[in-house]
Amino acid sequence: MKDVKVYGPGCKRCQATETMVREVAAELGVDVRVEKVTDIVAIAKAGVMSTPGVSVDGRLVHSGGLPDRSRVAGWLAA
Repeated sequence: MKDVKVYGPGCKRCQATETMVREVAAELGVDVRVEKVTDIVAIAKAGVMSTPGVSVDGRLVHSGGLPDRSRVAGWLAA
């Protein structure tokens, strides 16, 4: 199971990123646990300088803007 965290205040891009992670995981048949992190201190401690941010299994893989579906697939398949 992949542990995915989506960092952001809850804006539309953050919500779209969370939805995309869930959809891509379902398409790939990958079990994921998705956590939304909205606390600004926790976001800063994770090293996210621009939201949305995404970490997979504790490693920050994205920061700022809506990620591309193919990149999400790559993160989840690794």
